Amino acid sequence: MLVIKNGLVHDALHREAYRADILTDGGKIAAIGPGLEAPSECEVLDASGLQVWPGFVDAHTHIGLDGSGIGYEGSDYNELNDICCPHLRAIDGINPLDPSLRTAREAGVTTVCTGPGSANVLGGTFAAIKTAGRRVDDMVVRAEVAMKCAFGENPKNCYREKCDSSRMTTAAILRRALFEARDYKARKDAAGGDITKMPRFDMKSEALIPVLERRIPLKAHVHQANDIFTALRIAREFDVDITLEHVTEGHLITEELAAANVPVAVGPTLTHASKFELQNKSWETPGVLSRAGCRVSIITDNSVIPQQYLPLCAGMAVKAGMDPFEALRAITINAAMHSGVGDRVGSLEVGKDADVVVTEGSPFEVFHTVRAVVIDGRRVH
Repeated sequence: MLVIKNGLVHDALHREAYRADILTDGGKIAAIGPGLEAPSECEVLDASGLQVWPGFVDAHTHIGLDGSGIGYEGSDYNELNDICCPHLRAIDGINPLDPSLRTAREAGVTTVCTGPGSANVLGGTFAAIKTAGRRVDDMVVRAEVAMKCAFGENPKNCYREKCDSSRMTTAAILRRALFEARDYKARKDAAGGDITKMPRFDMKSEALIPVLERRIPLKAHVHQANDIFTALRIAREFDVDITLEHVTEGHLITEELAAANVPVAVGPTLTHASKFELQNKSWETPGVLSRAGCRVSIITDNSVIPQQYLPLCAGMAVKAGMDPFEALRAITINAAMHSGVGDRVGSLEVGKDADVVVTEGSPFEVFHTVRAVVIDGRRVH
């Protein structure tokens, strides 16, 4: 058991911070309130004069697959032999001992949604994991939270000499995979469990069934407005759920995105506009979309932006006009819901995982100091 005493609590639910204690037990938050009585054997973390936050959550990263100091030749976040590989799983490639996970948790990033990159039209499933642990099986919050797909320049440039040199082809490859999976599923369902009538096993189509059944969304890499609309169009055609990732030109189509009512994850913005589809990149985008009523997350796309700078990215969005409370939610509860794990992390609530960050100063500011990080009720920093 651990009790965090006398901190100024920002729970990501109430706009105003309040002075309270947080009692943890069995890895969960057991109570929140002033003057909590704790058992004598309970570890005490004195947060007097300090601020207390939910563990920060990144809804789109490649941490553990794109490692620290290993270069492109050692990375595992893109499969370059097959443009369509929905059967791949992030959980099978994550390296928990990568140093970037240590620097992430030391900065207060306690949960990440990590997975394949954007070289492939379909890249495989993302996983939500905690940033502390030696074995990924023990770090998992949810092993498969979304199916990565990608539009725009990355797939067509990676596969230009093989099979994809236009946005039309990218869309067609995704449609074909979904059509084939829908047909495969219909034949499986019609077989009624009779092995003699079942279609021949297709690992790629099998992997897409959770998408067709709306158990996980498509996680769509989209920067330009036209790619955003293509992703939404295909999601409607197949009646599947979708989240939009990067959304660089989201501020140019605000009304349409608000009407679409799908989660948006904005970033990485702390970088140069290194390709054509990033030319309209702006720190104002998260705030513009949030004010329009969109559920916004702010992301690093680590290692594009190092994972530890997630809170700083929220601070940059505030400087560009985003409401500070909405910026906090963009790296806590919004990001957790975007990642399919909002029932466990992202806010300080009784019954949720005891993931807590204690800081001196605001994490949105460059010169803040992280005094303590707690994951599952255990001090990890």
